[in-house]
Amino acid sequence: MVELKVSRRAGLAALAATVTAACSPLSIFATVTPKDAARREAKGARYTDGPRGGVDIYAPPIAHGPAPVAVFFYGGSWDSGRRGDYGWAARAIAAQGFLTLAPDYRLYPEVRFPDFLDDCAKAVRWAVDNAAALGGDPERIVLIGHSAGAYNAAMLALDPRYLHGVGVDPGAVRAFAGLSGPYDFLPLKGAITERTFGRAADLAATQPVSFARADAPAAFLATGDKDTTVYPRNTRKLAAALRDKGARVEERHYPGVDHAGAVLALSRPFRRKATLLTDMTAFLKDVTA
Repeated sequence: MVELKVSRRAGLAALAATVTAACSPLSIFATVTPKDAARREAKGARYTDGPRGGVDIYAPPIAHGPAPVAVFFYGGSWDSGRRGDYGWAARAIAAQGFLTLAPDYRLYPEVRFPDFLDDCAKAVRWAVDNAAALGGDPERIVLIGHSAGAYNAAMLALDPRYLHGVGVDPGAVRAFAGLSGPYDFLPLKGAITERTFGRAADLAATQPVSFARADAPAAFLATGDKDTTVYPRNTRKLAAALRDKGARVEERHYPGVDHAGAVLALSRPFRRKATLLTDMTAFLKDVTA
């Protein structure tokens, strides 16, 4: 039995490394990885029109009154990703006591900045409108994201224009958690950022670090020290900017963790690599208590 467990863990690790290195969907990993106990309340609920306007909802296995609400945005360089490949991540968060939403959003080349942020804001609007019926508390919302999704979460939390644009009081967002996110990447370098943000009239307004302020939602910012896709300096710079303004920040750097590892640490097979899930959810529970 020990040999089988080791082989299975090694196989999952190899599979995860293969699909993430190839920038491919995590469909196989999502199928075979062990899942956390959570109730799926809805699959493909519609928060907006269009083929990428769906959201899946997961609830804690046992309800203890209205739960804080987490909206999880996956990454993928703003040009790939789908919610069905991240059900394991949403379940992991839900099992920690959060009503968890995992929405899709439009991607390049269909859209560029800021259209995907408008979609994410609409997903938050849907959460505000529907959380209570699903056992959640719409006044205790947290945003969570990895990589490009961490950027999306940070922008919605820090620049109030996006939530105002869909009629949501930005104060409903109590906190955000960014995992290996790009927050300060000017000047634009490389095809991904140039094509996604290059047409913006005000490039400074594309950067989360530009919106650091004293009354920002509490921030949990985490990265791995082996991340060579989104360098840890992004986390350090945003954390420092928020801290300098007097905002609440918890900054974590996990040794031996690379870019994909920051989100894989939410999954059951890889939690021993980093305490990210427990650290993040403990922070978010404290903020929303």
